[in-house]
Amino acid sequence: MCGIVAAVADRNIVSVLLEGLRKLEYRGYDSAGLALINDSGLQRLRAVGRVAELTAQVDEAAASGCTGIAHTRWATHGVPCERNAHPHISHGLAVVHNGIIENHESLRTRLKAEGYEFTSETDTEVVAHLIAFELKSTPDFFAATRAAIAQLQGAYALAVLSEAEPQRVIVAREGSPLLLGLADDGNYAASDASALLQVTRRIVYLENGDCAELMRGSYRITRIDGTPVERRETLSQLSADAIELGQYRHYMQKEIFEQPAALGNTLEMLGTARSIQPGLFGASTEAVLGDVRQVLIIACGTSYHAGLVARYWLEAIAGVPCSVEVASEYRYRQSVPDPQTLVVTLSQSGETADTLAALQHAKSLGMMHTLCICNVPESSLVRENALRFITRAGPEIGVASTKAFTTQLAALYLLTLTLAKLRGTLLPQREAEELQALRHLPIALSKVLELEPQIRAWAADFAMKPNALFLGRGLHYPIALEGALKLKEISYIHAEAYPAGELKHGPLALVDKNMPVVAVAPNDLLLEKLKSNLQEVRARGGELYVFADAGSGMKETDGVHVIHLPEHYGELSALLHIVPLQLLAYHVALVRGTDVDKPRNLAKSVTVE
Repeated sequence: MCGIVAAVADRNIVSVLLEGLRKLEYRGYDSAGLALINDSGLQRLRAVGRVAELTAQVDEAAASGCTGIAHTRWATHGVPCERNAHPHISHGLAVVHNGIIENHESLRTRLKAEGYEFTSETDTEVVAHLIAFELKSTPDFFAATRAAIAQLQGAYALAVLSEAEPQRVIVAREGSPLLLGLADDGNYAASDASALLQVTRRIVYLENGDCAELMRGSYRITRIDGTPVERRETLSQLSADAIELGQYRHYMQKEIFEQPAALGNTLEMLGTARSIQPGLFGASTEAVLGDVRQVLIIACGTSYHAGLVARYWLEAIAGVPCSVEVASEYRYRQSVPDPQTLVVTLSQSGETADTLAALQHAKSLGMMHTLCICNVPESSLVRENALRFITRAGPEIGVASTKAFTTQLAALYLLTLTLAKLRGTLLPQREAEELQALRHLPIALSKVLELEPQIRAWAADFAMKPNALFLGRGLHYPIALEGALKLKEISYIHAEAYPAGELKHGPLALVDKNMPVVAVAPNDLLLEKLKSNLQEVRARGGELYVFADAGSGMKETDGVHVIHLPEHYGELSALLHIVPLQLLAYHVALVRGTDVDKPRNLAKSVTVE
């Protein structure tokens, strides 16, 4: 959560800091602030709300400086207000921080005893005072910062500057992403490469436990104990156009419509091959998967729903037992480990704290066959796994995930086919047919997007309802779960999803004329049973909104609204049916006037527990 930008350069870097914060605002938008060193000394400006509020303050103050740090916040400790906004200061020092300092209370008690006064409720202010305290005995700024960091427990990305050292910025990483940007006019740091594309594409990714000292013409990286280390410089492949809105009104809308291209890019490596190449997941794929007798999928939120869909595929197509765990719960319960389990972790960012911790827990139990499916090749999760598959969705800025979900599903289907082939359950003819179906997915999804005008027409009536119920059966039950999540995330309508067969076991009590019921109705073996479930809704006066496949026989009647998808897509139909649910949530949110890309209380990259 939260976003950091830091710079030490030969020019006024205020515009760089503010533009960087705008690019990182998806990570947190409760408050924003910056600290600069200029001829007047240390200058700090903070504002509650969006980066635009901070920009207005900066313009009014005519702030300038060649060294600075900036932050956009998603609140963890302390309510969103100016006193809790970053940067926090102490005796000429300023600090910005992502993450959570778990031992902040004991440190706060100790520092209060030393005479330090606290003005905020945050854990971050502890870091500022702790560095100031260490400077009393260790006058070197870099060494004192490392000494303070060594006492921290938890997750953090930090940037620190000192009025006494106007041409240096110190940064450190443990658990929260942080990278360096190298340019001819100076050196920079940020939580995400998108914040630095305005000045450089030369990137150095820091590892956990790294500290770096940035100066205008040089930088150095050490471990916390001061041991020097080298980190490889890479050229970011992220383009500035990829993170601009272009013709779209919101990032979520843009990312929904980017899904055909994202799927095409993700599946590009298939080429025209008529067979699955296990090496798609890494050089050691055959050796690892050949030793696997079950699959454990660990993920959070939308990625968890992708895992639930994959369970149906893995068991039905590959014949491999599969369980799916919520990452934030998995490591806190007693489970039964099996070393012949393939542990699959899913994450858009690759920095999801709960998923990383769950992976480490699984490995500590002796389950070393690990695979991650992730959208960010340089992320922590990618580095922690034996096998990896990088989805090529491109940057996803909107908080409500869309294209990351569909590309994860495509990757999980490839994994299913790979396991089936290695186990001898995928006949050559079906293998070729499945590959052709995957290649056709971008076209099929493009046709679904053409339904947007019909979906928009539903939104006006739908948006006036306080609650909604989503129904699905089989592998489309997780799609119903994901549709309900999208609606509640961005429109704030309370929405729940159930397997349609469970209606009579409780949820039917909620159904009346004011309860819209959204049904996912693919033309599959469960269709007739689903139709019976929907009749139960109509008999209680519930209003139905049905997304049905062509040929399903679903017809519009009084109280039953039907949109037909262009084609039935078999096992892959889940990838098509989620798209109209994304569009429904988007257009309902527009009618309700909520902030689509930055829903309240949420942030994109969840890097804290």
